[in-house]
Amino acid sequence: MIKIGLTGFGDHEELYGKIKPADRLPAYSAHFSIVEIDSSFYAVQPVKNYVKWVSQTPGDFGFIVKAYQGMTGHLRGKKNYFDTAEEMFQAFHTSIEPVIEAGKLTMTLFQFPPWFDCTKENVDVLRETRERMKDVPCALEFRNSTWYSPEYRERTLAFMKKEGWIHTVVDEPQAGIGSIPIVSVATSPEATYVRMHGRNAKGWHQSSHPDWRKLRYLYRYSTEELAEWQLRLKELEKDSRNAYVVFNNNSAGDATPNAKELQVLLGGDDSGLAPLQLDLFNNPS
Repeated sequence: MIKIGLTGFGDHEELYGKIKPADRLPAYSAHFSIVEIDSSFYAVQPVKNYVKWVSQTPGDFGFIVKAYQGMTGHLRGKKNYFDTAEEMFQAFHTSIEPVIEAGKLTMTLFQFPPWFDCTKENVDVLRETRERMKDVPCALEFRNSTWYSPEYRERTLAFMKKEGWIHTVVDEPQAGIGSIPIVSVATSPEATYVRMHGRNAKGWHQSSHPDWRKLRYLYRYSTEELAEWQLRLKELEKDSRNAYVVFNNNSAGDATPNAKELQVLLGGDDSGLAPLQLDLFNNPS
Protein backbone atom coordinates (compact mmCIF):
# COMPACT_ATOMS: atom_id res chain seq x y z
CA MET A 1 0.00 0.00 0.00
CA ILE A 2 1.15 3.53 -0.78
CA LYS A 3 0.24 6.31 1.64
CA ILE A 4 0.90 9.99 1.04
CA GLY A 5 1.13 12.95 3.40
CA LEU A 6 3.01 16.11 4.31
CA THR A 7 5.65 17.20 6.80
CA GLY A 8 3.77 18.90 9.60
CA PHE A 9 0.07 19.70 9.66
CA GLY A 10 -0.01 23.32 10.79
CA ASP A 11 1.25 25.37 7.85
CA HIS A 12 -0.82 24.22 4.90
CA GLU A 13 -3.22 27.13 4.63
CA GLU A 14 -4.75 25.81 1.41
CA LEU A 15 -6.30 22.99 3.44
CA TYR A 16 -7.77 25.05 6.25
CA GLY A 17 -9.17 28.41 5.31
CA LYS A 18 -10.26 29.99 8.62
CA ILE A 19 -9.80 26.86 10.74
CA LYS A 20 -7.92 27.65 13.96
CA PRO A 21 -4.52 25.98 14.50
CA ALA A 22 -5.88 23.83 17.33
CA ASP A 23 -8.43 22.27 14.97
CA ARG A 24 -6.21 21.76 11.95
CA LEU A 25 -5.12 18.16 12.46
CA PRO A 26 -8.68 16.76 12.12
CA ALA A 27 -9.05 18.78 8.92
CA TYR A 28 -5.66 17.55 7.67
CA SER A 29 -6.61 13.91 8.34
CA ALA A 30 -9.58 14.29 6.00
CA HIS A 31 -7.08 14.74 3.18
CA PHE A 32 -4.10 12.56 4.14
CA SER A 33 -3.65 9.35 6.12
CA ILE A 34 -0.12 10.04 7.43
CA VAL A 35 1.77 13.03 8.75
CA GLU A 36 5.37 13.60 9.73
CA ILE A 37 5.72 15.32 13.10
CA ASP A 38 8.75 17.60 12.88
CA SER A 39 8.25 19.61 16.09
CA SER A 40 9.74 16.58 17.87
CA PHE A 41 13.08 17.38 16.20
CA TYR A 42 13.37 20.68 18.06
CA ALA A 43 12.18 19.37 21.43
CA VAL A 44 10.94 16.07 22.81
CA GLN A 45 7.20 16.65 22.83
CA PRO A 46 5.08 16.45 25.97
CA VAL A 47 3.01 13.29 26.25
CA LYS A 48 -0.15 15.41 26.31
CA ASN A 49 0.53 16.60 22.76
CA TYR A 50 0.54 13.07 21.40
CA VAL A 51 -2.53 12.18 23.45
CA LYS A 52 -4.34 15.09 21.81
CA TRP A 53 -3.12 14.30 18.30
CA VAL A 54 -4.05 10.64 18.60
CA SER A 55 -7.55 11.59 19.75
CA GLN A 56 -8.00 13.98 16.81
CA THR A 57 -7.30 11.44 14.06
CA PRO A 58 -9.07 8.40 12.58
CA GLY A 59 -8.14 4.90 13.67
CA ASP A 60 -6.15 4.16 10.51
CA PHE A 61 -4.15 7.40 10.64
CA GLY A 62 -0.37 7.14 11.01
CA PHE A 63 2.29 9.36 12.60
CA ILE A 64 5.93 9.51 11.54
CA VAL A 65 7.81 11.10 14.44
CA LYS A 66 11.11 12.80 13.73
CA ALA A 67 13.83 12.05 16.28
CA TYR A 68 15.00 14.83 18.59
CA GLN A 69 18.06 16.64 17.24
CA GLY A 70 20.19 15.61 20.20
CA MET A 71 19.67 11.99 19.14
CA THR A 72 21.05 12.62 15.65
CA GLY A 73 24.06 14.84 16.39
CA HIS A 74 22.59 18.11 15.18
CA LEU A 75 23.22 20.15 18.33
CA ARG A 76 26.96 20.77 17.80
CA GLY A 77 27.52 22.81 20.92
CA LYS A 78 23.93 23.95 21.43
CA LYS A 79 22.37 23.16 24.78
CA ASN A 80 21.10 19.62 25.22
CA TYR A 81 18.39 19.51 27.85
CA PHE A 82 19.35 15.97 28.83
CA ASP A 83 22.41 15.04 30.88
CA THR A 84 22.91 11.59 29.36
CA ALA A 85 22.03 9.72 26.20
CA GLU A 86 20.08 7.22 28.28
CA GLU A 87 17.91 9.97 29.73
CA MET A 88 17.38 11.53 26.30
CA PHE A 89 16.30 8.32 24.58
CA GLN A 90 14.08 7.35 27.50
CA ALA A 91 12.33 10.71 27.35
CA PHE A 92 11.69 10.19 23.65
CA HIS A 93 10.33 6.68 24.27
CA THR A 94 8.02 8.00 26.96
CA SER A 95 6.76 10.85 24.79
CA ILE A 96 5.67 8.62 21.89
CA GLU A 97 4.05 5.96 24.05
CA PRO A 98 0.48 7.24 23.43
CA VAL A 99 1.03 6.91 19.68
CA ILE A 100 2.30 3.35 20.07
CA GLU A 101 -0.57 2.39 22.38
CA ALA A 102 -3.07 3.73 19.86
CA GLY A 103 -1.46 1.69 17.06
CA LYS A 104 -0.75 4.88 15.14
CA LEU A 105 3.06 4.99 15.11
CA THR A 106 4.07 4.37 11.52
CA MET A 107 7.76 4.90 12.31
CA THR A 108 10.28 7.28 13.80
CA LEU A 109 12.66 9.15 11.52
CA PHE A 110 16.36 9.55 12.25
CA GLN A 111 17.71 12.16 9.87
CA PHE A 112 21.45 12.59 10.32
CA PRO A 113 23.24 15.84 9.40
CA PRO A 114 25.44 16.59 6.39
CA TRP A 115 28.63 16.17 8.44
CA PHE A 116 27.63 12.63 9.42
CA ASP A 117 29.72 10.79 6.84
CA CYS A 118 30.40 7.13 6.22
CA THR A 119 33.01 6.15 8.81
CA LYS A 120 33.42 3.25 11.19
CA GLU A 121 32.68 5.55 14.13
CA ASN A 122 29.40 6.65 12.60
CA VAL A 123 28.42 3.10 11.71
CA ASP A 124 28.86 2.36 15.41
CA VAL A 125 26.64 5.35 16.24
CA LEU A 126 23.92 3.95 13.99
CA ARG A 127 24.20 0.52 15.56
CA GLU A 128 23.99 1.95 19.08
CA THR A 129 21.08 4.21 18.12
CA ARG A 130 19.11 1.32 16.71
CA GLU A 131 19.72 -0.69 19.88
CA ARG A 132 18.49 2.20 22.03
CA MET A 133 15.25 2.37 20.04
CA LYS A 134 14.48 -1.29 20.84
CA ASP A 135 11.47 -2.57 18.88
CA VAL A 136 10.27 0.85 17.69
CA PRO A 137 10.28 1.03 13.86
CA CYS A 138 13.02 3.44 12.74
CA ALA A 139 13.68 5.05 9.38
CA LEU A 140 17.15 6.31 8.50
CA GLU A 141 17.88 9.34 6.31
CA PHE A 142 21.35 10.47 5.35
CA ARG A 143 22.42 13.94 4.26
CA ASN A 144 25.94 12.94 3.22
CA SER A 145 26.55 11.24 -0.11
CA THR A 146 29.52 9.14 1.06
CA TRP A 147 27.05 6.51 2.30
CA TYR A 148 26.00 5.93 -1.31
CA SER A 149 29.39 6.22 -2.98
CA PRO A 150 30.27 3.33 -5.31
CA GLU A 151 32.53 1.95 -2.58
CA TYR A 152 29.90 1.90 0.17
CA ARG A 153 26.43 1.90 -1.42
CA GLU A 154 25.72 -1.83 -1.26
CA ARG A 155 27.36 -2.18 2.14
CA THR A 156 25.26 0.70 3.49
CA LEU A 157 22.04 -0.91 2.27
CA ALA A 158 23.07 -4.34 3.57
CA PHE A 159 23.88 -2.83 6.97
CA MET A 160 20.51 -1.11 7.16
CA LYS A 161 18.74 -4.34 6.31
CA LYS A 162 20.71 -6.33 8.88
CA GLU A 163 20.22 -3.77 11.67
CA GLY A 164 16.50 -3.28 11.03
CA TRP A 165 16.54 0.24 9.60
CA ILE A 166 13.78 1.38 7.24
CA HIS A 167 15.40 3.03 4.24
CA THR A 168 14.47 6.66 3.62
CA VAL A 169 14.59 7.33 -0.10
CA VAL A 170 14.89 11.04 -0.85
CA ASP A 171 14.25 13.29 -3.79
CA GLU A 172 16.40 16.37 -3.34
CA PRO A 173 18.76 18.61 -5.35
CA GLN A 174 22.02 17.09 -6.45
CA ALA A 175 24.24 19.73 -4.92
CA GLY A 176 27.44 18.14 -3.73
CA ILE A 177 28.40 15.95 -0.80
CA GLY A 178 25.66 17.38 1.41
CA SER A 179 22.89 15.85 -0.68
CA ILE A 180 22.23 12.27 -1.72
CA PRO A 181 20.96 10.69 -4.91
CA ILE A 182 17.68 8.85 -5.34
CA VAL A 183 18.44 5.31 -4.17
CA SER A 184 15.11 3.61 -4.68
CA VAL A 185 15.80 0.44 -2.69
CA ALA A 186 13.85 -1.12 0.18
CA THR A 187 15.70 -2.46 3.21
CA SER A 188 12.62 -3.51 5.20
CA PRO A 189 9.89 -5.91 4.08
CA GLU A 190 7.41 -3.85 6.11
CA ALA A 191 8.04 -0.28 5.03
CA THR A 192 9.97 2.17 2.90
CA TYR A 193 9.89 5.90 3.54
CA VAL A 194 10.12 8.51 0.76
CA ARG A 195 10.71 12.21 1.45
CA MET A 196 10.20 14.76 -1.31
CA HIS A 197 12.35 17.81 -0.62
CA GLY A 198 12.14 19.44 -4.05
CA ARG A 199 14.95 20.04 -6.53
CA ASN A 200 15.98 23.61 -5.85
CA ALA A 201 19.75 23.21 -6.21
CA LYS A 202 20.38 26.96 -6.02
CA GLY A 203 18.59 27.24 -2.68
CA TRP A 204 20.01 24.08 -1.12
CA HIS A 205 23.22 25.68 0.14
CA GLN A 206 21.84 29.05 1.29
CA SER A 207 22.43 28.26 4.97
CA SER A 208 23.79 31.75 5.66
CA HIS A 209 20.63 33.41 4.36
CA PRO A 210 18.09 34.42 7.05
CA ASP A 211 15.33 32.67 5.06
CA TRP A 212 17.43 29.62 4.16
CA ARG A 213 14.73 27.10 5.08
CA LYS A 214 12.26 28.80 2.78
CA LEU A 215 14.76 28.98 -0.06
CA ARG A 216 15.82 25.35 0.31
CA TYR A 217 12.32 23.91 -0.09
CA LEU A 218 10.98 26.34 -2.68
CA TYR A 219 10.01 24.01 -5.51
CA ARG A 220 6.98 22.74 -7.43
CA TYR A 221 7.25 19.23 -8.91
CA SER A 222 6.00 18.91 -12.47
CA THR A 223 3.56 16.22 -13.52
CA GLU A 224 6.40 14.51 -15.37
CA GLU A 225 8.57 14.43 -12.26
CA LEU A 226 5.74 13.01 -10.18
CA ALA A 227 5.08 10.38 -12.86
CA GLU A 228 8.66 9.18 -12.35
CA TRP A 229 7.76 8.55 -8.71
CA GLN A 230 4.57 6.80 -9.66
CA LEU A 231 6.72 4.13 -11.30
CA ARG A 232 9.32 4.00 -8.50
CA LEU A 233 6.67 3.59 -5.82
CA LYS A 234 5.02 0.73 -7.65
CA GLU A 235 8.41 -0.99 -7.75
CA LEU A 236 9.07 -0.32 -4.06
CA GLU A 237 5.70 -1.89 -3.24
CA LYS A 238 7.06 -5.18 -4.53
CA ASP A 239 9.75 -5.24 -1.84
CA SER A 240 7.94 -3.47 1.05
CA ARG A 241 4.41 -4.02 2.26
CA ASN A 242 3.97 -0.26 2.64
CA ALA A 243 5.53 2.76 0.97
CA TYR A 244 5.01 6.08 2.75
CA VAL A 245 5.57 9.36 0.92
CA VAL A 246 5.70 12.85 2.46
CA PHE A 247 6.18 16.15 0.67
CA ASN A 248 8.46 18.70 2.32
CA ASN A 249 8.47 21.32 -0.48
CA ASN A 250 6.13 23.70 1.28
CA SER A 251 7.88 27.06 1.13
CA ALA A 252 5.25 28.39 -1.29
CA GLY A 253 2.43 25.95 -0.59
CA ASP A 254 3.51 23.43 -3.22
CA ALA A 255 3.49 20.33 -1.02
CA THR A 256 -0.27 19.88 -0.81
CA PRO A 257 -1.08 20.12 -4.53
CA ASN A 258 1.92 17.94 -5.39
CA ALA A 259 0.79 15.31 -2.88
CA LYS A 260 -2.76 15.42 -4.20
CA GLU A 261 -1.56 15.10 -7.77
CA LEU A 262 0.55 12.07 -6.90
CA GLN A 263 -2.53 10.49 -5.29
CA VAL A 264 -4.35 10.92 -8.60
CA LEU A 265 -1.44 9.53 -10.61
CA LEU A 266 -1.38 6.45 -8.39
CA GLY A 267 -4.92 5.72 -9.39
CA GLY A 268 -6.90 6.29 -6.25
CA ASP A 269 -4.65 5.44 -3.29
CA ASP A 270 -6.29 7.09 -0.28
CA SER A 271 -9.34 7.57 -2.51
CA GLY A 272 -11.65 7.93 0.47
CA LEU A 273 -9.96 11.17 1.47
CA ALA A 274 -11.20 14.63 0.60
CA PRO A 275 -10.25 16.10 -2.79
CA LEU A 276 -8.44 19.39 -3.18
CA GLN A 277 -9.68 22.05 -5.55
CA LEU A 278 -8.07 21.35 -8.89
CA ASP A 279 -7.21 24.99 -9.57
CA LEU A 280 -4.47 24.69 -6.94
CA PHE A 281 -2.51 22.58 -9.41
CA ASN A 282 -2.23 25.62 -11.65
CA ASN A 283 -1.04 28.07 -9.01
CA PRO A 284 2.42 29.44 -9.82
CA SER A 285 5.26 28.40 -7.53
